[in-house]
Amino acid sequence: MRNSLFHAKKSQRAKEFFHILNFATLNLLMDRRKFISTTVKAISIVCAGQTLMANPRTFRMPASDKVRLRFAVASDGHYGQPNTDFDQFHLDVVNWLNEENKTRGLAFTVFNGDVIHDDPTLLSGVKEKFDRLDVPYHVSRGNHDRVTADEWQGTWGNPLDHSFTVDDVACLVLDTSNQKGDYLCPDPDLTGSLFKSHSAAAGMFVFMHITPRNWTENGVQCSRLTKTFARQKNLRAIFHGHDHDQDNMKVFRGMPYFFDGHFGGNWGVAYRGYRIVEVLNDDTVVSYQMNADSRQQVNSFRSNHS
Repeated sequence: MRNSLFHAKKSQRAKEFFHILNFATLNLLMDRRKFISTTVKAISIVCAGQTLMANPRTFRMPASDKVRLRFAVASDGHYGQPNTDFDQFHLDVVNWLNEENKTRGLAFTVFNGDVIHDDPTLLSGVKEKFDRLDVPYHVSRGNHDRVTADEWQGTWGNPLDHSFTVDDVACLVLDTSNQKGDYLCPDPDLTGSLFKSHSAAAGMFVFMHITPRNWTENGVQCSRLTKTFARQKNLRAIFHGHDHDQDNMKVFRGMPYFFDGHFGGNWGVAYRGYRIVEVLNDDTVVSYQMNADSRQQVNSFRSNHS
């Protein structure tokens, strides 16, 4: 009886956390005077060796001399989608990110899927735009990037599933679709091999277009993968595109899963933007979503290893 009561309370606390987290995100709609006059304590949850804090209205940009690695994630440009200004969308995101690099610096950018809209012949046009970036970049395949594995590697210079390192941080780029545009789980054996090859890295980040849980309208359930994620002691976060209406953080098995809205396309959150990630000298990871039009942070999150 006592054990059942403990689990019931534990489950209720988890539900309350997610309710508060969603409420805090909604509070971003408050006007500027309330923003200035209201003090909100950080909402935190401790699990799997990490303390995750949602701090949407008390965010302060870390001092630049405390940041040892800074990168951006942007997704869903949908180059070629009818009745959208897709050419301008892709020029805009390059300009936004180049400006980020001029101000606080960027080590790299990941374009997290759906860079084109179905037509394989458009891929070279997107590359021409992305090559105007002043920083290195990597690309994951989304369900609208309907090209073969050979075409993908021939364009970007990397296979669909690959990894790269920046200093002591490893980044895994995983494929979640195919030439037909199906929603798929990444190859579990290949993913496991990539994790094993970077087991000694100080930190690790994963980039994959489609989320591996059905907690969004367009997610796909990948239970084996999420269990693998939870076992990686140096994995700090997973990043997704695909769900244009998501620009927040979700937590499963102690791991933070981030979304970044969209920088193109014809639906989703009411702004175009991208996500910034900063790894501080003390290994704290700070992430915030940017509304590119207003040049304001939409939300912010902080993760500390305990």
